[in-house]
Amino acid sequence: MTNADESCLPNGYMDTTIDWIPGLKIIRLKDLPNFPFTLNPNDAMLNYLLKMIEKTLKASAIVMNSFDALEHEALDALSPMFAPIYSIGPLFLLLNQIPQKDLVSNIDSNLWKYEANCLEWLNSKELDSVIYINFGSVANLTPPLMVKLAWGLANSKKAFLWLIRPNMMKDASQIVPYHEFVTETKNRGIILSWCPQEHVLSHPSIGGFLTHSGWNSMLESMCAGKTNCRFAYVEWGIGMEVDCNVKRDEVERLVRELMDGEKGREMRKHAIEWKKMAEEATSSKGSSNLNMDKVVNEVLLQLNP
Repeated sequence: MTNADESCLPNGYMDTTIDWIPGLKIIRLKDLPNFPFTLNPNDAMLNYLLKMIEKTLKASAIVMNSFDALEHEALDALSPMFAPIYSIGPLFLLLNQIPQKDLVSNIDSNLWKYEANCLEWLNSKELDSVIYINFGSVANLTPPLMVKLAWGLANSKKAFLWLIRPNMMKDASQIVPYHEFVTETKNRGIILSWCPQEHVLSHPSIGGFLTHSGWNSMLESMCAGKTNCRFAYVEWGIGMEVDCNVKRDEVERLVRELMDGEKGREMRKHAIEWKKMAEEATSSKGSSNLNMDKVVNEVLLQLNP
C-alpha cells in the first residue's frame, strides 16, 4: 500500500498472474514492488535496485534477513543462480543469542526517534483489543487513502495505535476533519510519530497489525505472533489484503473481521505457529544461528567448511 499510480490501474491488468519467476507462485503483477512500473527510466529507486542486482551477481556470498522454513522454495530457486546464500534471520531474534547485553543495547534498527509513552497507553487496554497501524520508515500514502483508512478505523469502533511519521505529512490533522475524528475516536485511539515497534507488536493488548508489508515489519509481526500482502494471506495464512482502491466501509469490515472474526482468530493461530518456527531458527542449534556461524567462518574468516 505504497504511494503508487501505475500499480493501481483499474482495468484489471495488474491482476495478471505471473508463473515464470523461480521460487514464487500465485504472484500477480500488482503484488510486485511498484518501482518496476515507473514511466521514468531515471527513477532513483529503480536504478538503485538495478545496481544492487548487478552487485549481487558479482558477490562472493549473500546474507538474507529470513529463515529457511519461511522461504525455502525461494531460497532453493536462488541457490543455483548466485553465490552461497545464508539466511540468518530474523535478525532481531538473533540478537537475543548475543551474551553481551551491553553490546545488544547499542544495536538499533529504528530510523526515527520514538515515543515510548505508547507502552503505558497499551498497558491500559484489554488483551488483543488494539490494532496497530504503521506504514514503515519510507513508504507514503496518498491523502485520499489516509482519509479512507482513518474513517474506516473510526467507524470500526476498535482501539488503535497509529504511527504517522514526521515526513509523511506536516501534522495528523491533515488526514481528516481533525476535530470530528478526535471526537469519534476519543479514549480509544492514539496517533504518534514513531514507537519501539518490536515492543509494541509483542504487547498482549495488540490484536492486529495494518502495515505496508515491508519486510522488516513482516518479520517483526510474524515473530511477535501478530497478523500482518500476498504471501502473508495466501501462503502463510497470517494476513488479509487491503487494496489501494479500498473504501472506508471495506476498511471497517476488514478491521472488524481481523479483531473479532473467525478469520482473525485463524490468522493469529497461524502467526503463533510462525513465531515458534522463527524462534527455533534463531535458537542456538537453529538454521539461522548455524548459518550465521558459517558466514563468520566461511565468508569473513575464509575457513574451509
